[in-house]
Amino acid sequence: MTFMIRYQKDTTNMRSGDYPKRKERKRSIGAGRHFNLDVKNRFLMLLVYGRLYITYTLAGFLFDLDQSNICRDMQKIESLVRSCVPIPQKMYKITKRLRTPEEVEKYFPGFLSFIDCTEHQIPRPENKTRRNAHYSGKKKRHTVKIQLMVNNQGIIIHKIGHKKGKRHDYDIYKNNPPVTPNQVVNVFDLGYLGVEKDFPGQKSSMPNKKKPNAQLSKDEKEYNQNHSRKRMAVEHTICRMKKYRIMSDIFRNRLRNYDKVSDIVSGLVNYRISSSF
Repeated sequence: MTFMIRYQKDTTNMRSGDYPKRKERKRSIGAGRHFNLDVKNRFLMLLVYGRLYITYTLAGFLFDLDQSNICRDMQKIESLVRSCVPIPQKMYKITKRLRTPEEVEKYFPGFLSFIDCTEHQIPRPENKTRRNAHYSGKKKRHTVKIQLMVNNQGIIIHKIGHKKGKRHDYDIYKNNPPVTPNQVVNVFDLGYLGVEKDFPGQKSSMPNKKKPNAQLSKDEKEYNQNHSRKRMAVEHTICRMKKYRIMSDIFRNRLRNYDKVSDIVSGLVNYRISSSF
């Protein structure tokens, strides 16, 4: 990929001494531990690990490295990838500054945004308090949640840090509402019931809820069907993220690294979608 090649050229220039020298430098330029793999192969290793979620033992066998080197190399390359791919934090900084309708329509085609949460299973915590906090009544297992806001093309515009699986989708949204331009309509499902009342200043679209001992009319059913068709954008984006098995299998890594992993996967999904247009 182009950004990896550019980084490799930059590192070559740095080793050549084409940048200002620090006066307090104690070692010569280029000293220290060297990588056995070049940047391209380290990036390939990260993609294979995220896509298949293999163990470090298998990754070490495939790339002829020790397990400790696998862990160390991926930690180094993760920060580089996050700085190169269009992660949601970068997209959100741009969309918050949109003013004209032309600028808004560029990032929100059809002036629509779609918001939803997705859950990811984690190992059963040993601590009882953490077990109760992460237990999801919907999934019947211990999970973490992330909230996504995507546009009509499926590009992830906003993503929050992971939350405990016990929390309701709307409770997460109320405490972390993404800012959207006034022209944009936010499309929700029934899990966000009450958003129109609590956020009257924003445009919201909700499906019709069936009342007790009553049936939905034909027009209301057609409206709900059209609403569900529109929301397929966010469902397809979640599906693209889940194709990376590190986001669908039980998360074996440290939970403090979850946001970093979800940022990289979101950025790769955004890169693939944006490169297809």
